[in-house]
Amino acid sequence: MASMVSSVVRPNALLLAGIGLSAGVLSGLFGVGGGIVMVPAMVLLAGMTQQRASASSLAAIVPIAAVGALIFGGADSVDLPAAAILIVGSLIGVQIGARLMARVGDERLRIGFAMLMIAIAVTMLVT
Repeated sequence: MASMVSSVVRPNALLLAGIGLSAGVLSGLFGVGGGIVMVPAMVLLAGMTQQRASASSLAAIVPIAAVGALIFGGADSVDLPAAAILIVGSLIGVQIGARLMARVGDERLRIGFAMLMIAIAVTMLVT
């Protein structure tokens, strides 16, 4: 029986640690990091597919967000009612998004992601 060769890209651990460090700093500083930093870095620098990078980012963001919430919560900077409402909406939305991701090709997903980033950047510059 022939062994199956995996076509999954296994990025360099040090590169991934650097991407995580950058995302962590930006998460703590600006409240961003998962999608805005990790996903493009994993696609462009680590050679991952858009889908795999997005899914990996979601898995990594859980402990990042938990630590940030604890630190900011200790400083009384978290609006708990707003956070609770965001959690409910996000838990529903991520299920929809994850199911849609499986139906969208990697190139279309990458283009859509880039368009979202541009729209956010332009909106923030204008307002």
